[in-house]
Amino acid sequence: MSRANSLSDLARHLGLSPATVSRALAQHDAIALKTRERVAKAANELGYVPNRAAQALASGRSGFVGFLLPMRGRGLADPFLGEFVSGLTEGFAAKGIELLLSAVPRAGSELHHLENLVNSGRVDGMVLSRIELDDPRLARLREREVPFVAHGRTGLDGTGYSWLDTDGRSAFAQAFDLLYSLGHRRFGLLSISDPLTFRVLREEGLRSAFDAKGDPDLSLRHVSCARYDADGRAGAIARLLNGPERPTAILAVADGMALELMAAAQARGLSIPDDLSIIGFDNIPAAAHVTPGLTTFDARITESATQLAAMLLARIAAPDQPHDTRLLEAQLVVRQTHGPAPPA
Repeated sequence: MSRANSLSDLARHLGLSPATVSRALAQHDAIALKTRERVAKAANELGYVPNRAAQALASGRSGFVGFLLPMRGRGLADPFLGEFVSGLTEGFAAKGIELLLSAVPRAGSELHHLENLVNSGRVDGMVLSRIELDDPRLARLREREVPFVAHGRTGLDGTGYSWLDTDGRSAFAQAFDLLYSLGHRRFGLLSISDPLTFRVLREEGLRSAFDAKGDPDLSLRHVSCARYDADGRAGAIARLLNGPERPTAILAVADGMALELMAAAQARGLSIPDDLSIIGFDNIPAAAHVTPGLTTFDARITESATQLAAMLLARIAAPDQPHDTRLLEAQLVVRQTHGPAPPA
């Protein structure tokens, strides 16, 4: 047989029933792994493409999972989001599931788009990111009993739903302790004002470590701006770098902000790290290619995405099982933007 144009063709070629072939292609655990692998190999060799509509009718599932893509900032050109979506796509594709991206216009409502996506029956589950302290999307999906996983946690409740997060709180405490040990006493924090939980946790990590020292010589200059406000970021950075008692060490809640801070500091004639130490978070590709290389924390973006894909597929297959929650350690990536405090 040169090509299998239907499920029946593929079943005849393999000497199996169409029902067995269908379940093997859908990766049902009831079908032996060797049989699933044999069917997948034959389908690939014979160019068989499953009929999505027929599969949906047979299984009651669409074969798609959804992800909301807000059209703010740089969209998929954002290095964090681009890597995250690539990881999701890869994780789902390995199981024969497709990722459906739903673009949310700048003036659009994510909750409205989420409801449209769920009500249409186009997706079997959702991956949510950019989790807010009190996120109505999670509450809505829980009410509707729609399978979902969250990349992050709400500030109100970390139970009753499946989530995966990277421990930014511990990371920022670790960053403070590192810089303190290098003699820094004047600190800065470059943050965002959006009600996102990751921002709050990273800020808490720095402040808890700061307060624990009980050192009267310590000072902290905290500035923030809206996440996608370019003018606001420039103003916040200026407030950090201008005026007397400028910080000698600054933590930025995300690498993109750290890189803008570096450029502004260098434009003012400051040497990094001799005059100013900077540490970011995420470990986006650009962090390794700037001069000097940015010291940061690896958010394990691709690993997080592939784990979330597996977690969602498990929820779809067994929605009554206990929720899965995972907190990953953020790994310090030591480069050249931090060093000893400059002489007083």
